[in-house]
Amino acid sequence: MLEARDLAGHRGHARLFSGLSFAVPAGQALVVSGPNGTGKTTLLRMLAGLTAPASGEIRWRGERVRPFAAALRQSVAYAGHAIALKDDLTAEENLVSLVSLAGIAVSPSEAREAMSAVALSRQSRLPARVLSAGQRRRIGLARLRLVKRPLWVLDEPATALDSAGVETLVALVREQLARGGTVVAATHQPLDVDPARVTRLSLGG
Repeated sequence: MLEARDLAGHRGHARLFSGLSFAVPAGQALVVSGPNGTGKTTLLRMLAGLTAPASGEIRWRGERVRPFAAALRQSVAYAGHAIALKDDLTAEENLVSLVSLAGIAVSPSEAREAMSAVALSRQSRLPARVLSAGQRRRIGLARLRLVKRPLWVLDEPATALDSAGVETLVALVREQLARGGTVVAATHQPLDVDPARVTRLSLGG
């Protein structure tokens, strides 16, 4: 279970949110929405262990975790606004590199299978600089297939994806929840996931 207790987030001297408490059990998703500037990214970075809250605490599997705590970081697959790719590497090389940052080695066949699953087989040998924004985002989806972490924290994961790409994203989220994983996603786009598995949180409302 992922829990937040009385969290507050600031940007500079501006308060984004305060008194925020929730719990997300295993096999469940938290979908965060709200206008731009209300702190969605700030909240997600806190939950991923990348940023300290102004106050409050985050608990993972019953234990309080501090920013950059190994126990949390080793459990999280975080996907920010834009996937960080090296333009001179191929799509497949970028995928292998991203997965290796999580301490996971993948075989060429595993990488090719992941690329195929997100409809990037034809682009796997192309340098990242020639890929569209949606194709670059699909590399991030392939990464999620290979980095099997119990907690996914996804910031606008549907950005730049076409309808087929969104379907792939939704299928991945469903699989993560079905195997007992937890998903936190900030998105303006509805995700077609069983409502019984979803809690919604609106910031700035």
